[in-house]
Amino acid sequence: MIEKQLQESAHYLKSKTKLQPRLGFVLGSGLSGFAKKVAIDVEIPFAQIPHFAVSSVEGHPGKLVIGTLAGTPVAVLMGRLHAYEGLTFQQVVFPVRTLAALGVQTLVLTNAAGGLNGKMRPGDFMVIKDQINFTGDSPLRGPNLSTGPRFVDMTEPFDSSLRLALKAALKSVKARTHEGVYVGVLGPTYETAAEIKMFAKWGGGAVGMSTVAEVIAARHAGLRVAGLSCITNLGTGLSKHKLSHADVKETAAKVEDKFNRALLLFTERIKSRL
Repeated sequence: MIEKQLQESAHYLKSKTKLQPRLGFVLGSGLSGFAKKVAIDVEIPFAQIPHFAVSSVEGHPGKLVIGTLAGTPVAVLMGRLHAYEGLTFQQVVFPVRTLAALGVQTLVLTNAAGGLNGKMRPGDFMVIKDQINFTGDSPLRGPNLSTGPRFVDMTEPFDSSLRLALKAALKSVKARTHEGVYVGVLGPTYETAAEIKMFAKWGGGAVGMSTVAEVIAARHAGLRVAGLSCITNLGTGLSKHKLSHADVKETAAKVEDKFNRALLLFTERIKSRL
């Protein structure tokens, strides 16, 4: 059933453009401005794409852009879907699986996240080297899709060469950058101070309400994955400020220029390997 739906979604998108993207981006909360860097061939709301759910979260426009970036055909998901919106994990990862069906082979997942390290500051970035799935579910639960194995190896969920290219790009734009483990939670509540302490003791570097399921689905489909967190706040108990989605968007807006320039430089660095 899902494979047939993916074929229908990919067929619809292929009818809208002659471009064949090999590089894909998923833009997290408040980070969708990066799509302005793309020479757009087609821009389609999720609501018009067969079988796509629609995002209900502010800061996630819910559009798919296909165009060129640094001369490279790309597909960009402006915003993402979340399980806390009442969606299944199959619905959450459907857009990523559709990118794979389109021919995307390398995927960059971005998100807004809370820092688990007191040395972090709002506006810093964290290149993701590994992840902890604390959502309580997996997008692979249920019948296995023929696009990947029943049991997916997660030795290296985030490609090491892509991490190096991402760190180099961030250094070029003088962004404060860390490297660490992303902890994915279900949400939509922010974490308690006790939970933040627990995640830090586990070795977590940042926490958020997305990404982990998309990484699993992407690796199942054989995609190379890079992950980047924009640290929009410190976790509960690490600062005196209460957390709000408005603050998340405000911090993302402040670092938008560095974020956009870094991803453009990253694309230029890896395009010969796509």
